[in-house]
Amino acid sequence: MKKIAFLSFGHWTASPQSQTQSAADTLLQSIDLAAEAERLGMDGAYFRVHHFARQLASPFPLLAAVGAKTRKIEIGTAVIDMRYENPHYMAEDAGAADLIAGGRLQLGISRGSPEQVIDGWHYFGYTPREGESGADMGRRHAKEFFELLRGNGFAQPNPRPMFPNPPGLLRLEPYSEGLRDRIWWGAGSNATAVWAARLGMNLQSSTLKFDETGEPFHIQQAAQIRAFRAAWKEAGHSRTPRVSVSRSIFALIDDRDRAYFGRGGQEQDKIGFIDGNRQAVFGRGYAAEPDALIAELRTDEAITEADTLLLTVPNQLGVAYNAHVLEAILTTVAPALGWR
Repeated sequence: MKKIAFLSFGHWTASPQSQTQSAADTLLQSIDLAAEAERLGMDGAYFRVHHFARQLASPFPLLAAVGAKTRKIEIGTAVIDMRYENPHYMAEDAGAADLIAGGRLQLGISRGSPEQVIDGWHYFGYTPREGESGADMGRRHAKEFFELLRGNGFAQPNPRPMFPNPPGLLRLEPYSEGLRDRIWWGAGSNATAVWAARLGMNLQSSTLKFDETGEPFHIQQAAQIRAFRAAWKEAGHSRTPRVSVSRSIFALIDDRDRAYFGRGGQEQDKIGFIDGNRQAVFGRGYAAEPDALIAELRTDEAITEADTLLLTVPNQLGVAYNAHVLEAILTTVAPALGWR
């Protein structure tokens, strides 16, 4: 059994072929797609965060709106770039959104990926400390945010406050009990997966990671997951961690599917470079008739290792078509693979 969720990057463009012509279209359709996904029996609705781009950027208003519109589905991010975040303000926003959703937030955070502008976090008022890289700063922000979610008091109260205070040091409010156990780290390497495990965060592994062995992507990703679980066990945490992987998977059911995704071109991993000259491997996509798709997915070791699968969706094709894509996976693929 697996939890199956969708992951939307929330693109919009003024192209005649796009169903999302504006930011408003993308935001409102994201809410509608989450409601449709819940109706279909999906387990989660996740959203990517990119700044300085015509994509989803400010997650908490959207997460709160989805939480108010739905009742059961998990609501998450994959991922929030922590180089851009104020951990204290983020802890307040996250607590409020989680309370609105009734404790359904699953927040994926990370040190960040290459962005649209150079050092975009600088425009948000953040500068690495001496000797720090942007990635180091992102991890520092993440650790601070994660610590704040313990809910411990740390601020000295005013002796003459405007409103009565509870006794002792004050914490940030609103506080949502249990949210700390639902924080995920988006890891691009084995080392950062181990780092997250030691801290006690769940693991998100996307469709790319640093190429550390030259093996196929899914094999490297499966090894990353196993390293994470070993480090978690060694750290002695009391709960069982969760692990998600992301994939582009399309069951070719009708002529629309074949026109959009039946032309090939996704069947092989790709090699590229991120962070300057560091080599990364980008995982293949899957698009085939259901029987062939089932056979291909059986061989993906990382999907087998994970408990949660995030399906990337082509959000610019509209809510109705994306609901069709998700339903096709739930009905023609998931049962045959034992995911349902």
